[in-house]
Amino acid sequence: MIDIASGGTSIWLDDLSRSKISGTDSHSLPQRIALCGVVGVTTNPSIFNAAISKGSEYSADIASMRGQSSEEIVKKLTTDDVRQACDLFLPIYTQSQGIDGRVSIEVDPRSAHQTQVTVAEGLELWKIVDRPNVMIKVPATLEGLPAITALIAEGVSVNVTLIFSAERYGQVVDAFMAGLESRLAAGKEIANVTSVASLFVSRIDTAIDALIKSHESPTAKNLLGKAAIANAVLAYELYEGKLDSQRWRELQSQGARMQRLLWASTGVKDPDYLDTRYVVELVAPNTVNTMPQATLDALVDHGSLHPVELTTRYSEAAETIASLSKLGISLPVITHELEVDGVLKFEQAWNELLANVEKAAS
Repeated sequence: MIDIASGGTSIWLDDLSRSKISGTDSHSLPQRIALCGVVGVTTNPSIFNAAISKGSEYSADIASMRGQSSEEIVKKLTTDDVRQACDLFLPIYTQSQGIDGRVSIEVDPRSAHQTQVTVAEGLELWKIVDRPNVMIKVPATLEGLPAITALIAEGVSVNVTLIFSAERYGQVVDAFMAGLESRLAAGKEIANVTSVASLFVSRIDTAIDALIKSHESPTAKNLLGKAAIANAVLAYELYEGKLDSQRWRELQSQGARMQRLLWASTGVKDPDYLDTRYVVELVAPNTVNTMPQATLDALVDHGSLHPVELTTRYSEAAETIASLSKLGISLPVITHELEVDGVLKFEQAWNELLANVEKAAS
């Protein structure tokens, strides 16, 4: 297996279930930690829906909570799993001085456009899980941005999710820094407040490739499969710019840790593309790649590093986005549509999970 950690990218697994926490087979978390270098876990409503709604490992717990609302049951099941996973990753959290060993849990996706509800939900999850290495996932909607600031100001570590554009990523970094500044102004420490910004990758190519294929020109066809990586590279360029800002240097002098870019949605959707491309092409200092099991398996089996460093591809990435614009393909329009669709998909998964739990508890 290639060592992407030596290039600065931490491997997190985008999956969680009770059997993976306590299991002993090759797909269990203890084995993934030992053999594959996994140093963190992310979850989302779709992952919990798949874990809880299928099979019987949660049946006894659901039955024991009969009479409670489906929301209460789901919150108990998910926070219990995340707490156990946090305990499993605690040695990594300690050894890495809080950089890795993180486990993420998302606020109710139905509150993605309600700032105060998101803040309240985030604080509640933070208190229920009650582990230093938990991260609260908050969608990067316009309403989510002030929620990020508020939660960071309260000392909550935040995983900002559903970021699709470099522009929105820049707003997320600013929201993070505003939270640290607010915390400092209140006389509180900021060294232990951490955050990651999850930029979704593969969905960009899925959306834009479909538009490119409607063009007949060879120039258009040469852009297939290039938009997602270019978008991510430009986000990293923005990260470096923020890192070099006076605003950040002042926070850093007070002990702050910079928010890391996390590459999410890194499973390849198009069978014509290399199944590790959204991992091996995005290795860069101070980043995270959270990947599904299939992508991790592919990385272990045949992953090889991209020959050109990400930080040398800024001009190429800008040219790719400009070429798409000349074809009438607007990245801002696409990324807005993906954000709307991303929130909707998580809402649907959450509602399906609630319905399945209600049925099982009846």
